[in-house]
Amino acid sequence: MKPIHDWVGEPGAVTSWHPTRSTLAKVKDAPVSDVPVSYQQAQHLLAYRKHESSGTDMARLNIPSWDIPGRCDVRAMTHVINAYLRRHDTFHSWFEYVETDAGAAAGSGNIVRHTLTNPRDIKFAAVEHGQMTASQWRDHVLATASPWVWDCFHIGMIQREDHFTIYISVDHVHTDAMFMGLAFVEIHMMYNTLVEGAAPLKLPEPGSYDTYCREQHAYVSALTTDSPEVRSWIEFLQHNGGTLPTFPLPLGDPSVAYTGDVITVQLLDKEQGDKFEQACITAGARFSGGVFACGAIANAALTGADTYRVITPTTTRRTPAEFMTTGWFTGLVPITVPVEVDAFGDTARAAQESFDGGLDLAHVPVERVLELGAESHGLRPPESGVPMLSYLDAGLLSPGVIAEWQRLNGTIYSDSRSAYQVGMWVNRVEQETTVTAAFPSNPIARESVLRYLQAMKSVYLSVVEGRSVAVAAIAADAVDLDLKTA
Repeated sequence: MKPIHDWVGEPGAVTSWHPTRSTLAKVKDAPVSDVPVSYQQAQHLLAYRKHESSGTDMARLNIPSWDIPGRCDVRAMTHVINAYLRRHDTFHSWFEYVETDAGAAAGSGNIVRHTLTNPRDIKFAAVEHGQMTASQWRDHVLATASPWVWDCFHIGMIQREDHFTIYISVDHVHTDAMFMGLAFVEIHMMYNTLVEGAAPLKLPEPGSYDTYCREQHAYVSALTTDSPEVRSWIEFLQHNGGTLPTFPLPLGDPSVAYTGDVITVQLLDKEQGDKFEQACITAGARFSGGVFACGAIANAALTGADTYRVITPTTTRRTPAEFMTTGWFTGLVPITVPVEVDAFGDTARAAQESFDGGLDLAHVPVERVLELGAESHGLRPPESGVPMLSYLDAGLLSPGVIAEWQRLNGTIYSDSRSAYQVGMWVNRVEQETTVTAAFPSNPIARESVLRYLQAMKSVYLSVVEGRSVAVAAIAADAVDLDLKTA
């Protein structure tokens, strides 16, 4: 993942696809739907309103891009784009905020979903914008409409002499991280098939995000503070003063709305990654448990804390159809790790047990837990600076898809707008393991995050080399790392 301001390249002719006037008219008249808004969508939409009222710009766009040789067949790409948008029902809805009787002063209201009755009413057409420089196309992509506007997504391409770059800019309200691979496979494969003169691909039937929203609403509505999964979340939150954890190092003035910054650090090369995985297996854990253990030991070395608590995202998809569905299916798992700084194996095993044992908690929106336990258990909304640690092993994905993505210079960009949490994504690909961190863009936060990542890398290398973690050196910030910005 890279910040969008790092997206550079030679100028090119930009074409982007947007809804026709007829489509916009039908969307405007779309009836109210009885499908509830998912908890993820609701929190995102309300957060956007909060940012808007305070004059800040929320980080919200997922932007994958890749190169395709030759000249773009605009007609074929138009067909592919329309087929993709009609295929996934999350793109058939838009949202409206309606004040409740309590009124705006109470900050409450209802989010109403409007849904097109006929997906074939969706028709996007190509719009030519002429030559653009990198700064111009970045501004064009960042102009993607807000999540309160139906077409908060668009697809475009930048034509060069011997190739073109396709990009997708989609608001998070309709997507999660898995959308990147799904969209790449569907759009890229379908386009290649058409330009080669073959019949359109017969893709497996997707699931329905509407169905997911209904099922989630029914499940969440039945939760109480006596529900076992809610009690597990409450216990985790109460150990953090009734809310989510905060990053252990300073992040600057929390009252200031900073833009986002991104840093990537190589943790391990291929050989080191294989050794680290073997150390995890020997400990009775997997690579993921080792990731959380390294975060825990680094945290202990920096703060002296003997217990590490963090949240990690994971998909709530369960069926083959859901894995073929675009939408926001991500939930959070609370992880609690008792830390033994000099015993990586024990810490990794405990981390693995916590993660595996908490997977079902991803189906419980933490926001709902905070609502349920506000009065009875003293729970409160999180402060800024909530840390999140994620792990993705690209080797578990389709090797063919990963190879094609890399061959075509596939890249994921973030929009680097206001950032209130510290997200850390550990990604293992064939040649290396890296960690990418997103955080508030200010010198204090940058120094703190660099120090934290430095500590994490030191722990990883200690495990690989079979030596004790140099706690004193970590605490003194004495390790010199080869850092690279994403």
